Amino acid sequence: MTAAPHAPALPPALAAAADGFVRHLELERGRSPHTVRAYSGDVALLLEHAARMGVTEPAELDLAVLRSWLARLRSTGAARTTLARRGSTARVFTAWAHRRGLLPADPGLLLATPKGHRPLPDVLQPDEAARLLDAVDGDDPADLRDRLALELLYATGIRVGELCGLDLDDVDRGRRVVRVLGKGNKERSVPYGAPAEAALDAWLVRGRPAWAVAGSGAALVLGVRGGRVDPRTVRSIVHRRLAGVPGAPDLGPHGLRHSAATHLLEGGADLRTVQEMLGHATLATTQIYTHVSVERLRTSYERAHPRA
Repeated sequence: MTAAPHAPALPPALAAAADGFVRHLELERGRSPHTVRAYSGDVALLLEHAARMGVTEPAELDLAVLRSWLARLRSTGAARTTLARRGSTARVFTAWAHRRGLLPADPGLLLATPKGHRPLPDVLQPDEAARLLDAVDGDDPADLRDRLALELLYATGIRVGELCGLDLDDVDRGRRVVRVLGKGNKERSVPYGAPAEAALDAWLVRGRPAWAVAGSGAALVLGVRGGRVDPRTVRSIVHRRLAGVPGAPDLGPHGLRHSAATHLLEGGADLRTVQEMLGHATLATTQIYTHVSVERLRTSYERAHPRA
């Protein structure tokens, strides 16, 4: 279990609240270790600031303390994105504390923070994606594995960790669907197309048997030693293979996820379908891809329209 990184001098009641919040994130919300570290680190900073203001009990946290904390961060040069994230963390923490009876009211409901600027992600053009996938045409196990990884990432938009976690029985080849265990241990089914099916067939027939060992278990995608492929290996594959596509941006696996979502929307898929496919908890997260599409439309318009 991840220990909350609170300062040794933190009052006992605040330290207990920080630890309880971490347990909530890990055990009840099923958050990843990276997310837990980020949340608990921000909460520790908030409670340390509160302690310096004389707060000794969670019930003493109020809107003035939250605002004072953010104002101090702003005065030390924190970026808007940092302020937005830490304000969001404060709201999550106070909502949890209120539900647990540690706070008589939830001051986070009244806390306003600047919206962080979300830069639009780099994505491949459809022809760049096609060149990337068509270029992996070798027949040795490494080429077959690389092609499968690239095809599945682009066809389904799954995360790199979700790809690495796939087992053989997670693939329903009859319906061309993969069962994915996503964030928060939420399961979803994602369809894939004929090119990914061809890559899957080639890997299972001519690639995986060459690398499989007694310890391979049910892992679908393997590394060269026969174990389940590591996310770092997949990232290396994507960067290395994209380097061979002239003019393509240098993207990792998440860039293929962005590209898949953008190309789906540009092809006419509705936003709710793309949300379900990507496993986003809220539609707002998916809406960034509509902004990507509008930017592409604007660029094309300015290049092509005589009165642009």
